[in-house]
Amino acid sequence: MKYVTLLMLLLLSMSVSADDDREAVGNVLDALHTNASNADFDSYFGLYDDNAVFIGTDASEVWSLTTFMAYAKPHFNKGSGWTYSPRDRHIYFSPDKKVAWFDELLDNEKLGETRGTGVLIKQGDKWKVAQYHLAIPIPNAIADVVAEQIKAIDR
Repeated sequence: MKYVTLLMLLLLSMSVSADDDREAVGNVLDALHTNASNADFDSYFGLYDDNAVFIGTDASEVWSLTTFMAYAKPHFNKGSGWTYSPRDRHIYFSPDKKVAWFDELLDNEKLGETRGTGVLIKQGDKWKVAQYHLAIPIPNAIADVVAEQIKAIDR
Protein backbone atom coordinates (compact mmCIF):
# COMPACT_ATOMS: atom_id res chain seq x y z
CA MET A 1 0.00 0.00 0.00
CA LYS A 2 2.89 2.35 0.84
CA TYR A 3 4.33 1.90 -2.66
CA VAL A 4 0.98 2.56 -4.31
CA THR A 5 0.65 5.80 -2.34
CA LEU A 6 4.18 6.85 -3.32
CA LEU A 7 3.47 6.05 -6.96
CA MET A 8 0.26 8.07 -6.87
CA LEU A 9 2.08 11.05 -5.33
CA LEU A 10 4.81 10.82 -7.95
CA LEU A 11 2.29 10.73 -10.79
CA LEU A 12 0.36 13.63 -9.29
CA SER A 13 3.50 15.75 -8.95
CA MET A 14 4.47 15.00 -12.56
CA SER A 15 1.02 16.08 -13.72
CA VAL A 16 1.20 19.33 -11.73
CA SER A 17 4.69 20.00 -13.12
CA ALA A 18 3.49 19.44 -16.71
CA ASP A 19 0.57 21.81 -16.12
CA ASP A 20 2.93 24.40 -14.63
CA ASP A 21 5.24 24.15 -17.65
CA ARG A 22 2.31 24.33 -20.07
CA GLU A 23 1.09 27.47 -18.33
CA ALA A 24 4.60 28.97 -18.29
CA VAL A 25 5.10 28.35 -22.03
CA GLY A 26 1.65 29.80 -22.75
CA ASN A 27 2.54 32.86 -20.68
CA VAL A 28 5.77 33.37 -22.66
CA LEU A 29 3.86 33.18 -25.95
CA ASP A 30 1.16 35.54 -24.67
CA ALA A 31 3.86 37.99 -23.52
CA LEU A 32 5.57 37.70 -26.91
CA HIS A 33 2.38 38.79 -28.69
CA THR A 34 1.60 41.53 -26.15
CA ASN A 35 5.11 42.96 -26.28
CA ALA A 36 5.10 42.93 -30.09
CA SER A 37 1.74 44.70 -30.18
CA ASN A 38 3.02 47.31 -27.69
CA ALA A 39 6.29 47.72 -29.63
CA ASP A 40 8.22 46.93 -26.42
CA PHE A 41 11.55 46.04 -27.99
CA ASP A 42 13.49 45.00 -24.89
CA SER A 43 10.68 42.92 -23.37
CA TYR A 44 9.87 41.30 -26.71
CA PHE A 45 13.42 40.28 -27.56
CA GLY A 46 14.15 39.36 -23.95
CA LEU A 47 11.87 36.36 -24.46
CA TYR A 48 14.12 34.89 -27.17
CA ASP A 49 17.15 32.67 -26.72
CA ASP A 50 20.42 34.27 -27.89
CA ASN A 51 20.62 31.75 -30.75
CA ALA A 52 16.96 32.04 -31.77
CA VAL A 53 15.76 31.99 -35.35
CA PHE A 54 12.69 33.80 -36.68
CA ILE A 55 11.11 32.47 -39.87
CA GLY A 56 8.71 34.89 -41.52
CA THR A 57 6.01 34.50 -44.13
CA ASP A 58 8.34 35.18 -47.07
CA ALA A 59 10.61 32.30 -48.11
CA SER A 60 13.63 34.60 -47.78
CA GLU A 61 12.88 35.40 -44.13
CA VAL A 62 15.01 33.02 -42.08
CA TRP A 63 16.63 35.41 -39.65
CA SER A 64 19.06 35.10 -36.79
CA LEU A 65 18.03 36.98 -33.66
CA THR A 66 20.42 39.81 -34.52
CA THR A 67 18.99 40.18 -38.03
CA PHE A 68 15.42 40.04 -36.74
CA MET A 69 16.23 42.68 -34.12
CA ALA A 70 17.67 44.95 -36.81
CA TYR A 71 14.47 44.50 -38.85
CA ALA A 72 12.17 45.21 -35.89
CA LYS A 73 14.06 48.09 -34.26
CA PRO A 74 12.92 50.89 -36.62
CA HIS A 75 9.30 49.71 -36.43
CA PHE A 76 9.33 49.45 -32.65
CA ASN A 77 11.09 52.83 -32.35
CA LYS A 78 8.15 54.39 -34.21
CA GLY A 79 5.80 52.71 -31.75
CA SER A 80 4.42 50.31 -34.31
CA GLY A 81 4.84 46.65 -33.61
CA TRP A 82 2.55 43.97 -34.92
CA THR A 83 -0.60 42.54 -33.41
CA TYR A 84 -1.42 38.85 -33.66
CA SER A 85 -4.19 37.54 -31.42
CA PRO A 86 -3.91 33.86 -30.54
CA ARG A 87 -7.12 31.85 -30.58
CA ASP A 88 -6.14 28.19 -30.74
CA ARG A 89 -2.88 26.90 -29.25
CA HIS A 90 -1.38 23.46 -28.69
CA ILE A 91 1.77 22.92 -26.60
CA TYR A 92 3.86 19.74 -26.49
CA PHE A 93 6.94 18.71 -24.49
CA SER A 94 9.97 16.50 -24.88
CA PRO A 95 10.15 13.59 -22.39
CA ASP A 96 12.68 15.47 -20.24
CA LYS A 97 10.44 18.60 -20.22
CA LYS A 98 13.34 20.84 -21.34
CA VAL A 99 12.00 21.48 -24.84
CA ALA A 100 8.51 22.59 -25.82
CA TRP A 101 7.01 23.06 -29.25
CA PHE A 102 3.74 24.63 -30.20
CA ASP A 103 1.35 25.59 -32.93
CA GLU A 104 -1.17 28.39 -32.68
CA LEU A 105 -3.71 30.02 -34.94
CA LEU A 106 -3.54 33.79 -34.84
CA ASP A 107 -5.73 36.58 -36.12
CA ASN A 108 -4.13 39.64 -37.70
CA GLU A 109 -5.97 42.67 -39.07
CA LYS A 110 -3.95 42.83 -42.31
CA LEU A 111 -3.26 39.14 -43.02
CA GLY A 112 -6.32 37.51 -41.46
CA GLU A 113 -5.74 34.00 -40.18
CA THR A 114 -2.08 33.13 -39.65
CA ARG A 115 -0.25 30.32 -37.92
CA GLY A 116 2.65 30.50 -35.53
CA THR A 117 4.76 27.46 -34.75
CA GLY A 118 7.95 27.21 -32.82
CA VAL A 119 10.21 25.80 -30.17
CA LEU A 120 11.03 26.95 -26.66
CA ILE A 121 13.86 25.70 -24.48
CA LYS A 122 13.96 25.70 -20.71
CA GLN A 123 16.89 27.61 -19.25
CA GLY A 124 16.90 27.13 -15.51
CA ASP A 125 13.34 27.96 -14.53
CA LYS A 126 12.60 30.16 -17.57
CA TRP A 127 11.36 29.30 -21.04
CA LYS A 128 12.99 31.05 -24.03
CA VAL A 129 11.85 31.08 -27.64
CA ALA A 130 14.43 29.26 -29.77
CA GLN A 131 12.45 29.39 -33.01
CA TYR A 132 9.30 31.15 -34.13
CA HIS A 133 7.77 30.56 -37.55
CA LEU A 134 4.93 32.73 -38.82
CA ALA A 135 2.96 31.31 -41.74
CA ILE A 136 -0.17 32.09 -43.69
CA PRO A 137 -2.24 28.92 -44.00
CA ILE A 138 -3.64 28.48 -47.48
CA PRO A 139 -7.03 26.78 -47.80
CA ASN A 140 -6.79 23.67 -49.98
CA ALA A 141 -9.56 25.01 -52.23
CA ILE A 142 -7.28 27.82 -53.47
CA ALA A 143 -3.85 26.22 -52.99
CA ASP A 144 -3.32 25.59 -56.72
CA VAL A 145 -4.09 29.21 -57.62
CA VAL A 146 -1.85 30.58 -54.88
CA ALA A 147 0.97 28.21 -55.85
CA GLU A 148 0.75 29.43 -59.46
CA GLN A 149 0.94 33.05 -58.27
CA ILE A 150 4.04 32.25 -56.21
CA LYS A 151 5.65 30.45 -59.16
CA ALA A 152 4.94 33.48 -61.39
CA ILE A 153 6.76 35.76 -58.93
CA ASP A 154 9.74 33.40 -58.73
CA ARG A 155 10.18 33.30 -62.51
